[in-house]
Amino acid sequence: MPYRRLPNTDQARIRALKAVVVKADIYNVYDLAVSLKTLTDARNFLMKFEAAQSYYSECFDRQSKAGRKHQANVKTARLYLSHFIQVLNLAVIRSEVRLSHKEYYGLDTKNNNVPDLTTEAALAEWGRKIIEGENKRISQGGIPIYNPGIAKVKVHYDIFMESYEKQKNFQILTARSLEALSSMRPEADGLILDIWNQVEEKFGEVVPHEKRLDLCRDYGIVYYYRSGEKSKDEVKE
Repeated sequence: MPYRRLPNTDQARIRALKAVVVKADIYNVYDLAVSLKTLTDARNFLMKFEAAQSYYSECFDRQSKAGRKHQANVKTARLYLSHFIQVLNLAVIRSEVRLSHKEYYGLDTKNNNVPDLTTEAALAEWGRKIIEGENKRISQGGIPIYNPGIAKVKVHYDIFMESYEKQKNFQILTARSLEALSSMRPEADGLILDIWNQVEEKFGEVVPHEKRLDLCRDYGIVYYYRSGEKSKDEVKE
């Protein structure tokens, strides 16, 4: 015997609800296999659920598109910042910059390692420290670091920070829209379950079995065959 299974994606939920609404647009509501109240609930909920799903998709698409450009900005900012720190360390080794001045940048005076810049939060923090440290050292008469100069580093850091803030906002909007959509899923599943139960009860006495299944499928019910079972189409083949 085939068995039914509730939709497990939002698009499938929308299709299931639409199947009933479309039937109501074609046939007299009093000839339908579901009650008028259920039909009204399904139609009203479907509009809200589709709108929520569409808004989430829009937020996710905006985040994804902005994310690709943002990652390019991350890569460039990381490259310039890392290069600047390496040049600074070489200048310290050559005694062109005092070892103690590394403290202006928040850098460890005991080694010449480049800080971990793998995360965007770390990149944002270290970029700020390095720019402030270089400006402080230069204001006290220090010779500027070149190739890259701090001005060039700051340009790419500012570009990164702008897209970094935008991306965080996109992520917040996407997360909120997904939370709103997710909160509606239990109601969607409850409506679909009620609709399917009413439909199967309506056609419960119809024979043969495959005719009953076809009538139920027409209302959006999806049936699955267990391993070893065959649908009527497969039997004909």
